[in-house]
Amino acid sequence: MADTSPPSPSPFRAGSSATRDTDLIVVGGGPAGCAAARMAAGVGMRSVLVEPDRLCRNLYRIPALNNVLGGHASGPGLAEAITAELKDTRLCRLELGRYVTELRADADRVTATLDTGARLTAPYAVVATGTGPLQPRDAAWITAPGGLTLPPLWQAGEADAEGRTLLVLGGDRPIGTFLRAHPATGTRLLVAYPAADDYKVEEIREDPRVTLLPVGHLTLEPGEGAAVSAEVVGRGGERRAVVADAVYLGIGNAPAAPPGDLVRGADGYCPPAGQHPRVVVAGDLRSARFQRIMTALGSGSEAALHAYYATREPLTES
Repeated sequence: MADTSPPSPSPFRAGSSATRDTDLIVVGGGPAGCAAARMAAGVGMRSVLVEPDRLCRNLYRIPALNNVLGGHASGPGLAEAITAELKDTRLCRLELGRYVTELRADADRVTATLDTGARLTAPYAVVATGTGPLQPRDAAWITAPGGLTLPPLWQAGEADAEGRTLLVLGGDRPIGTFLRAHPATGTRLLVAYPAADDYKVEEIREDPRVTLLPVGHLTLEPGEGAAVSAEVVGRGGERRAVVADAVYLGIGNAPAAPPGDLVRGADGYCPPAGQHPRVVVAGDLRSARFQRIMTALGSGSEAALHAYYATREPLTES
């Protein structure tokens, strides 16, 4: 098979770059954004990566990996490897501690306004801002005291779980990660989840530490002492009371797209199709269906190559 990869990296020169700050703006420093910046450098493109936190911050909450190539057994290990490689990439400028307040796409460029008021311009932008955690108030199937904020399950350590019963609201996939990370923990998880999460709980269904509670509605109630209690209404209308030592969230995340010229679907995600030609969406921001580290890395790399080839074959007026 013929090698169709781009030529060996050389300083990227395409179009009138003198009036632009960089060749590619990357919004978001998770696996997808980091992969985009690294791939861009590999084909000679300069990039500016904007991230409000540290690079790959969400990887640090994944104690065990079982579906990522490269021999990394934990999220922190993978995060450190990605971060070290990206910081050695001379063609990528990092803007850490900053975030994009507005992203605008015009006929010949993309402009990203930062929280400092500074503006960055480039022929293309990769947006990989991912998602942020949902709370009980965001789920129509949960009734909870006003203003209640709960921690996601990944924040529970072994000491929080050993010998305890934990009520988990929602069947999001990090539950499986938690169980794999603590294989010997003597805990019991009561996982209450709506019909929309049916497909997510398949991987934990056979774990003896898990009791699945398919629900139509759940109401959190004050418990005695430190206990947590809830009234669960099953999908057939049956009612039962549930008591646990603590309650954690597994209801998922919401898209965290910057304001501006991104096209959002009814679910808040930003599907790649239909975006402005100069804006490429990558990683978890694309869809709730493909939120995996491997797909994020791949989509970020592909997004950078999309910008590379598109810039070599400039957009034409229709």
